Amino acid sequence: MRRPDQQTTTRPTPDAAPGPTPDTPPAEATRPGPGALPSGPGAQHLADATGPGAQHLPGGTGAARRPDPAGSRADGHRPTGSHPAGARPTGARSAGDLTTEAALAPYLRGQAAEFLRSLRLHHEHSAPADSGGQDAAAATRALRRSARRISGCLHTFRAALDPLWADQLRAELAWLSGILAREHAYADRLTRLVEALHQLSGPALPAARGVRAAGDGATSDAQGRAALGVGAARAGALLERRLTLARTRSHSAALQALGSSRFHAVADAVALLASDVPLAPGPAGRTAEALLEPAEHAEQRLLTAVAALPPADTEPYNEAQDAAWHQTRLLLRLHRYAHEVVLGATDPALTGAGHALDLHRDAVEAAGAAAAAARTPRIAPATAYALGVLHADQRHEVEAARAVFRETWPYTVALSAS
Repeated sequence: MRRPDQQTTTRPTPDAAPGPTPDTPPAEATRPGPGALPSGPGAQHLADATGPGAQHLPGGTGAARRPDPAGSRADGHRPTGSHPAGARPTGARSAGDLTTEAALAPYLRGQAAEFLRSLRLHHEHSAPADSGGQDAAAATRALRRSARRISGCLHTFRAALDPLWADQLRAELAWLSGILAREHAYADRLTRLVEALHQLSGPALPAARGVRAAGDGATSDAQGRAALGVGAARAGALLERRLTLARTRSHSAALQALGSSRFHAVADAVALLASDVPLAPGPAGRTAEALLEPAEHAEQRLLTAVAALPPADTEPYNEAQDAAWHQTRLLLRLHRYAHEVVLGATDPALTGAGHALDLHRDAVEAAGAAAAAARTPRIAPATAYALGVLHADQRHEVEAARAVFRETWPYTVALSAS
């Protein structure tokens, strides 16, 4: 549990007299001391690794500390209440404004209004006369963005809302967001894999990994490049057939969902949310602690997940470790949304880490698509070889995304050997 004197990054600074005020800490993560793992209710799996220049801490195996930016003390702790960027987030609210009526309800109403606005744009740009598809895709992304934020807040701040209503609407929004995401995910995956095949089959084919005799190197590379060139075109055609079919089916499912009574019920519920937010009965659910405690809980779950991530020297082909990274991505997203509610602004320090986890997810799914295509019965050996090289390339993209996350993660977390 949080100590009474422990300030976390989701807790806004109290109102002060005019003059210099301490920076508001970001809502993303409490800064633990060197070698210490975060603790708190609901703590889950996680581990972080530091980027280049990390210093080993005395005591503890594998513990490391990232050098703090300006404003940190020499003992490795950031002063309580300081922001990683050295400035309070723009638009951050004060502690006196932190109630469900002043913070959570306006946020949910704003996201509901954005959902309805995006839905109107989607209907306008989905007409047959607007066949370009770019505006419709942008409207779909905005629709999913609002749905994710509403659903995330309903999950994090469930105790401050009507729980039955929050659970029902959150489940329906998750269904809608998943339906809308599939079509664009298949399209992006196909583009990613075809571009990777073109790069791998070109003259800059990377040398095979492993130890081999110097005299055999040139011959082996030439043979591998020739085999890949033969199979790359067929592998690309196979991937295009498979992913285009999946995209077409997802598009049909999305159109069917958007015309269903279930979707209209979701739209009606969001329309009601834009004018009335069902808060929990009684005064207990309307205090500042009703928002601070869930936000800090989401923060601690994220920190615990980062601390439990596999170390940097693990095998990139171990796909069993992907789930921990996917869970960290989801927890980071929930924490970002809680940060927006409590502090009234996003935390720019987590932009790079969130982008790295998105790239990790995309690379994992692309590698899975290449592996699934390679299991197609009766394909030519050259095609299977090209898909195997493509799968290996995407798995190394997975490892590269993990390295970027470790370098961009802005908070010091003790490393764990697993």
